[in-house]
Amino acid sequence: MIKKLPRSEGATIGVEVSGKIDSEEENKWIEIFDKLIEDHGEINILVLLDGKINYCVDAAYDDLKWTFKNLKHMNKLAIVSESRVLGWLVAADSPFGKLAGISEKHFETSRLQDAWSWVKE
Repeated sequence: MIKKLPRSEGATIGVEVSGKIDSEEENKWIEIFDKLIEDHGEINILVLLDGKINYCVDAAYDDLKWTFKNLKHMNKLAIVSESRVLGWLVAADSPFGKLAGISEKHFETSRLQDAWSWVKE
């Protein structure tokens, strides 16, 4: 399930991702993100992960394909989770993100407010 977080506004959207994600749900959200890009040019994204995600292969492929297609439209990406591994992956990917013009940062769940502040600044 993917749901929009209440502090989303303007060019900044936050989503909580948990449970099973299928291609139909992924494509619904791709349309929402495409509309934000159409309206704002560049967007900021906060993704709150609960650690219990079951991404269908088709949905993961759709997500990856959309991400690569829209790198130039992404400004900031905040990943919020309790996963240390994900924190390391974001840190390792951050220099490559900068090459694409994206600032990305990992936050622990207890720092959700800090993640919102960072992604909106």
